[in-house]
Amino acid sequence: MQRNSSDISAPFRSVSRRRFIAIAGAVAGTALLPGGSVAAAPLHRWQGVALGADASIQLAHPDRAAAQRLIDDCIAEVRRLERVFSLYDAGSTLAQLNQNGFVDEPPLELIELLGRAGDISELTGGAFDVTVQPLWARYAEHFAQPDADPAGPNVVDILPLVDWRKVEARPDRVAFAKPGMGMTLNGIAQGFITDRIAVLLKRNGIDQVLVDLGEIRAVGSHPDGRAWQVGINDPERPGKLAGTLDLADRALATSGGYGTVFDQAGRISHLLDPRTGKSAAIERSVSVLAKDATTADALSTAFSLMPDTEINAIAAQLPDIQVYVASGHRLARHA
Repeated sequence: MQRNSSDISAPFRSVSRRRFIAIAGAVAGTALLPGGSVAAAPLHRWQGVALGADASIQLAHPDRAAAQRLIDDCIAEVRRLERVFSLYDAGSTLAQLNQNGFVDEPPLELIELLGRAGDISELTGGAFDVTVQPLWARYAEHFAQPDADPAGPNVVDILPLVDWRKVEARPDRVAFAKPGMGMTLNGIAQGFITDRIAVLLKRNGIDQVLVDLGEIRAVGSHPDGRAWQVGINDPERPGKLAGTLDLADRALATSGGYGTVFDQAGRISHLLDPRTGKSAAIERSVSVLAKDATTADALSTAFSLMPDTEINAIAAQLPDIQVYVASGHRLARHA
């Protein structure tokens, strides 16, 4: 399910998707993980909210004022792209598309992102599908009822509305083929915006940066010469790490069913399979390392809905990615 769990309100029990990946060390100029050495160059850090969830940017720069100007430029770009991709900002391009079924003269970024999303949908046989929003809405409405059937809602009538191939995307118009269709880009937009910010900083000569806007992308290495380090949370033990990974000129995205559950029993995940309407396993998360965060974001979502054999078959076609699965209290290289 391509949705940022931070957009979910009560009565659903939610955990911010940002907790899938732990970045330790909040003070500029210190190592990211306990026990590391102090950074050799000053790190400047911004913390805030992007697409409804916690976000941060860390960059190394000798001039504090210049670093702040760059961070301000980054935040302005994030806000601009939020006005395109936000699911819950009534004035966003995406919200207008969902309300009216079409949008004319769409921003170029929307066309570009839908092209990337279509490629991942094709590659994964529809496990990734931006039109999954009506399915999510059916689950949300069902479990908002006090007497909701714990087995979940009937989605037979919804599944025909979930089909990425039924979206017309042209430079002058984006439109749904059927009434009642809807779209969420939360399984790919975070990665896309992360990439945009990383490129913006690289173009301004910044070669040591860690961007976390829902997904993580590292430019260069940590200022003290080692790789940036991140921890992958254990799906079965809140607050504990299943393992850590090094990042240098790579992107990382993690998806897991435990991020948000619909039901009080904690059995039905927010990650919904567009092909079947069923939810992903709660006790498992999938992390993808790739050259860019857009690819990592979309693939981690799709792989969370796939058995191991399907993940392996797709990963074999993509030599630039690595897949890690967190389950049973450990993080293991999968493909």
